[in-house]
Amino acid sequence: MNFSPELQPTPKVPGDWFEALIRLAQFLRSPEGCPWDREQGTRQFATFAKEEAEELCDALDEQDNRHAEEEFGDCFFTLVNCMVAAEEEGRFTINSALERAYQKMIRRHEHVFRSDRAMTPEEAVISWDKIKQQEREGKI
Repeated sequence: MNFSPELQPTPKVPGDWFEALIRLAQFLRSPEGCPWDREQGTRQFATFAKEEAEELCDALDEQDNRHAEEEFGDCFFTLVNCMVAAEEEGRFTINSALERAYQKMIRRHEHVFRSDRAMTPEEAVISWDKIKQQEREGKI
């Protein structure tokens, strides 16, 4: 696998950056990449993502936006690494996980996308919890 950060185009939109991060994670896990990255699996990256999310929360609590931006990037890149590892392990693909997240968020926001719209945050939570319970019971 050939990868050179200097030769990469400067992404202009978020989707370009997403693709660049995926390519970077794939390269780091390749034989030409980083031995440490190659050694990590989906479960290890999931644990690292939890740690990065805690650091993001701390930075937000400190109201340090520059630090929060950095921690968000760390958290996001760790999740990208987790997804790349999941694909390599045959667990699921980035596309299947993103599609599933999209469908779930549409389904869980029934209070937005159907005629019976929630008018308050409390009504939204009640609707969300109702859908979540139906999912658990296998009704959806």
